[in-house]
Amino acid sequence: MKKKGIISIITFFFVLQAKAQCAMCRAVLESGEDQSAAEGINDGIMFLMVVPYILVAVIGFYVYRTFSKSKRVKK
Repeated sequence: MKKKGIISIITFFFVLQAKAQCAMCRAVLESGEDQSAAEGINDGIMFLMVVPYILVAVIGFYVYRTFSKSKRVKK
C-alpha cells in the first residue's frame, strides 16, 4: 500500500508539468508577444481535461467501496 501511495504522488507531480496545448494552438499563441494568454489557454485545457478523470475516479471508488462492503457482510 505504501508503494502505491509513493507512485501516485510521483505521478501526480509529473502530470502537473504536462503541457496540454495542441500544435495549432501553441503555434498561434506563441507567435504573439503576450505569453499570459498562452498560459491561460493551457490552464483552461488542463482544467477541462482533469475534471472527467476526477469524476471517473470518484465513481470507481464508490463502486469499489460498495462491493467491498457487500463482501464483508457475506462472510
